[in-house]
Amino acid sequence: MPGARQSSFASLHDVELCSYAAAGERRAFGELVRRHGSSVRHLLRRMGAQAALSDDVAQDAFLAAFERIAEFRGEGTFAGWVKKIAARLYLRRLQREKRLSALAAEDGSIEEIDTGAGDADHRIDLDEALKGLSPAERLCVSMCYGAGLSHGEAADALNLPLGTVKSHVKRGLEKLRARLAPADRAVLEGRQGNG
Repeated sequence: MPGARQSSFASLHDVELCSYAAAGERRAFGELVRRHGSSVRHLLRRMGAQAALSDDVAQDAFLAAFERIAEFRGEGTFAGWVKKIAARLYLRRLQREKRLSALAAEDGSIEEIDTGAGDADHRIDLDEALKGLSPAERLCVSMCYGAGLSHGEAADALNLPLGTVKSHVKRGLEKLRARLAPADRAVLEGRQGNG
């Protein structure tokens, strides 16, 4: 009964699915891909990948995860583990295309964000807010908060000094907070800072 076996996989925890996949059960790994594929692709898009590239890198990440599934010990989440793999694969691809050095060399300046009164009624989502960051800030913030890498791991993956990564993350988070803050709160915080 293949259908019954497939439905039984849907009820299992990720760690159990990883155990089955490590024992050679491809359908168990297929369930992991079904559960986490869209979040991996979404992370890659937040890091700056176009849709087709995020699909390709996500597929490569799941293939790498399948090949290394016995290494997953369940100390963190499977989703976090495969997202780290995907982020590193995306960075390697950027490095191969010689675009990473251009991203890291950017001065981080962006156009001023218009936060008129009409924006208070309009909800801004995170993806839209991330577009307001420089590519280097978006990449560092996505790696540290989307893929779960530490600042040190991101610095190693990007081949950047730790301080540079921390600066990109700090500036990026400040810009995101300002962009996502309700207009009344932003005005209030501005008054408190001046007083």
